[in-house]
Amino acid sequence: MGNRVNTRRFNELRADFFEEGKRLDAEGDPRANCWLCLLKIDYTVEPNTTPDSHNLDHYYVVRDYPELQEDPENFRHSHQSCNNERGAEAPQPGIGIPSRDWLALVGG
Repeated sequence: MGNRVNTRRFNELRADFFEEGKRLDAEGDPRANCWLCLLKIDYTVEPNTTPDSHNLDHYYVVRDYPELQEDPENFRHSHQSCNNERGAEAPQPGIGIPSRDWLALVGG
């Protein structure tokens, strides 16, 4: 996080991005979901306050690409916990929600 700079512009962009996610969520648009686990984000609480709350994630990490910190094309909606788990590593998106309860099918 040494390259991250907390500017007024970035704080405004972060607030706008949260509001965009909140709007998309209200419309039922899956683009408001966490891009890492694909599950819904809790937009009823302030960002970065609970594991399920909204957190602005950068597709290209700021540590390696500081010039993209304020680029909205680099922003992704994520859960606080998913972004923390990812850290500065390459994204490892989950497979999403299974179409069946496979453990129940095999007697697990």
